[in-house]
Amino acid sequence: MVSRITAAYEQTLRTLCVKDRDDPLTEMVAKKIIKVAQSSVYTPTEISARAIKELEMR
Repeated sequence: MVSRITAAYEQTLRTLCVKDRDDPLTEMVAKKIIKVAQSSVYTPTEISARAIKELEMR
């Protein structure tokens, strides 16, 4: 599970073009990835896509 979360996190940051790990967005992304990963979403790509969708709704 940790490897899926890590992969989804990295993929999401790349998709959002976040390069600075001190950017406050990274913490929001991490929390959202963890929340989504605890649902019925399994692959890193699905986790990333759902996290991005949920972040855009904010």
